[in-house]
Amino acid sequence: MRSRKTTKLVKKRKGHFSATTNYSITNMDIIIRIYEYLRPGGIIVVPIILISILMWTLIIERLFYLRRQKQDDLDLKEAVEMIKGKKIDYLPAKGLRSKVVRSFLREKTGERKLDQSILYLCAKGELPPIRRNLSIIGALASVSPLLGLLGTVMGMVTTFNVISQFGTGNAKALAEGISEALITTQSGLLVAIPGLYMSNFLNQQAKELKNRLDETVMTLKRYI
Repeated sequence: MRSRKTTKLVKKRKGHFSATTNYSITNMDIIIRIYEYLRPGGIIVVPIILISILMWTLIIERLFYLRRQKQDDLDLKEAVEMIKGKKIDYLPAKGLRSKVVRSFLREKTGERKLDQSILYLCAKGELPPIRRNLSIIGALASVSPLLGLLGTVMGMVTTFNVISQFGTGNAKALAEGISEALITTQSGLLVAIPGLYMSNFLNQQAKELKNRLDETVMTLKRYI
């Protein structure tokens, strides 16, 4: 009986190992195919890939940050209650309004005019984190098609050099130059198009958060 159970367990483990191995091989095949496709693009493809990795790292960080500022937050009524001195059961740690309220409650003096200025400064202090890295994302998205264009020029130079030396008889060398020109252009555009879209989207989200911050300050000032 034990022998049968052991045999089943071994078979199960073999099947799991086989599935894991197949998954790894599949991923490796994809990487190899991508490499083989991009290789004719030459050295310009390398900075385009690096730009893409950096850009999407920043985009993902911004998406999580901006989402957290909206979701894990006080609503405006709760913020007013906090300013008026009433306690609420839960003060979110990461939301935009909760940060402003927490900073203000630490710094307030009890003098109305001074406290209104303190509230404004507390809100102003939250603006830089909202816009952090957005200009970098836009710049990276804009640079990538220019690198692709540079690769196109380099590919065409290679092609004309081949023509000047061998005429049009060396089809393989001509194809390499044309491939370099087209692949770098394509790679640059593949990075730039979604990058510019996400840059505009993130800027819009940041603008909405700034408007939310302005609304919060204007409302809370009336209750100080």
